[in-house]
Amino acid sequence: MPAVLIGTTGPLCGHTIPLAEAKTTIGRSDGCAVSIPDRSVSREHCVIRSAEGGVFEIHDLDSYNGTFVNGLRVRGHALSDGDEIAVGEVVFVFRTSAGSVPSAVIQGGVEEWQSLTLSALAPRARETGAVLQVGEIARTVQELYLHERAKDRGELEKRLLRTVCELIPSGRAALFLMEGERPVPFAGYAGGSDRASVAAPEPVLREVIKTRAISAGSAAGCAFLAAPITVPGRVVGVLYLDSGGGKRDYLQGDMQMITALGEVLGLAVENARDLESLRVENVQLRAGTSPERLMVGNSAVMNALFENIAKVARGQSTVLIRGESGTGKELVARAIHRNGPRAARPFVAVNCAAITETLLESEFFGHEKGAFTGAYAQRKGKLEQADGGTVFLDEVGELSPALQAKLLRVLQEHEFERVGGAQTVRVDLRVIAATNRDLERALQEGNFRRDLFYRLNVVPLRVPPLRERREDIPLLADWFLRKFSEQVGRRVTGLSREARALLTAYDWPGNVRELQNVMERAVVMGASEVITPDDLCDLIPDAGSAPAEDENGFHAAVRQERRRLIAAALDRAGGSIPKAARLLKLHPNYLHRLITTLGLRSAESEDD
Repeated sequence: MPAVLIGTTGPLCGHTIPLAEAKTTIGRSDGCAVSIPDRSVSREHCVIRSAEGGVFEIHDLDSYNGTFVNGLRVRGHALSDGDEIAVGEVVFVFRTSAGSVPSAVIQGGVEEWQSLTLSALAPRARETGAVLQVGEIARTVQELYLHERAKDRGELEKRLLRTVCELIPSGRAALFLMEGERPVPFAGYAGGSDRASVAAPEPVLREVIKTRAISAGSAAGCAFLAAPITVPGRVVGVLYLDSGGGKRDYLQGDMQMITALGEVLGLAVENARDLESLRVENVQLRAGTSPERLMVGNSAVMNALFENIAKVARGQSTVLIRGESGTGKELVARAIHRNGPRAARPFVAVNCAAITETLLESEFFGHEKGAFTGAYAQRKGKLEQADGGTVFLDEVGELSPALQAKLLRVLQEHEFERVGGAQTVRVDLRVIAATNRDLERALQEGNFRRDLFYRLNVVPLRVPPLRERREDIPLLADWFLRKFSEQVGRRVTGLSREARALLTAYDWPGNVRELQNVMERAVVMGASEVITPDDLCDLIPDAGSAPAEDENGFHAAVRQERRRLIAAALDRAGGSIPKAARLLKLHPNYLHRLITTLGLRSAESEDD
């Protein structure tokens, strides 16, 4: 099977897109090979090219919102089988397999043929030997579907269709599965030939799918037989057999058997697809991968961070992530985990600051039954739950001295005892820690162990605050706007120029977390399709203030006029905000917000 992209989210969810041998361009433009109707996607967003040795490489085409592979923004990246590619709201899974020559194709003409509807409950289908072969065919098709990436795919195809050809004596066989409204070659078998493709006549396949009935006849000197692969209510594929040039006339019993096979294969394919969907969903849940969880940024400091994450992920070293609160340290930790060799194993996060000191030891190491009041059963701790994977220690600077010493032993010896237990538990895990504290100062003050610091600080990474990457603020704001407008079902087209400038000028002490909260409230509370400074004035300090470069411009003039109107209304209302609000036809709460934002003062009499 050729390399393909499989859409898992967004407008192309469920689509399978074969990749061209030269290049496949992805973007919003209709001229792209893969067109994505999404405003967050650039007109020509990225391109996938075929390189030497059958390798495919993806290259970002200077897109505004970036191209992501396994959660990391990339400029150029060699794709591996199973990689997840995010372009705007669409996530693709890149799939490939050994061998570029298809074993089954759709082509050729038809000399004569007819459609037949037969019962699947033929006597031959109930023979013991036949039933065993049918069971083997069903198991093999599931194995083949779920192991498309396996190097032995050719052997699986041969085993599956050779069994079919033994059950219904034939020279060649092909299996086609539906992708949307059209059949796509899935497996082929041409007797003893390793290279020949099985050519199935397209008119026959169309007729089988349309009528859900068997077609039998001759084409290119071969007798053929084709049957629908069905599940209740629809056709999921076609099974095609022909004589391969030999003398062969398909009999009534053959037709009854292929009808039975079509129903058995339909259930096998449907079960395999359900299992594959569960597998993909499980991988996404383990990795925490959804478009809104991706790290967003196009600044130089973020691109440098992405490159460092890619380097760190390949190894097993302990990582210490430094950064202010709200910068996304856990996202960095997850990106390291899911791009490393432990990606298929657990990622367990522990917030050291959110658990009381008396419970923290039990949370870390677990406890034995009866270890303390309320310990009614043995319980595995976070470290044991992460065995084989990664444990993320958030706010590690908050650990007590006693727990610091025990954690040091885990890092050195990879073993510990549960609370109340005497048996040593060994673990294999990678430790990633994070903190917003000044650990060097904590070392000087004696609040953090120097030996533990050195053990944790093997590979240091720093996540920059938003004020150091202001060019990313509009990008993040747009991202959150799309996310929350979809969640609340309210149309929001974007930010006004003044609101964008306001967000960029603000220092964001709460960083990305604060920005996310501000955009969510702006979407929920806003009144128009465009977010304006009015929607932000109660959400961030000095939100009504124009940036310095706009002091003498349009925004400043509008601000002065609003001050004049509100001051006049307050004067006429004797300082009563409710009365002034009625004069201005505004909600009193909104007027109160404006008064605070614009620096106005009133008697704030609540008399009506």
